[in-house]
Amino acid sequence: MKSPLGERPVFHQKQTRVQTHIFLCVLAYHLLVCIEKMFIDKGIHTSWATIRDTLSTHQVVTISFMGRDGKIRSIRKDTKPEEKHKEIYDILGIPHRIIEERRKRYS
Repeated sequence: MKSPLGERPVFHQKQTRVQTHIFLCVLAYHLLVCIEKMFIDKGIHTSWATIRDTLSTHQVVTISFMGRDGKIRSIRKDTKPEEKHKEIYDILGIPHRIIEERRKRYS
């Protein structure tokens, strides 16, 4: 289980934190296996590491600036997904864009 998750030794001070950590690791591993199975069901034999590496180039950019009123504003936008990203998103049944486009008017 350590290999696909990149897991490290657990150093927590409380037993409940260790149990939570282990639970989250098992949950993450289950999600990885489900994702890999979705690809196998489509006839694509690949690993989580390959999927993760491919998706790592679809980024989110945050731009921060100070408005005229002195407040700091931030805009978050995802980059345009490449064809290889779209193929993965289609297999997983999720939208191509990481962040939904929202229009907000400032008066």
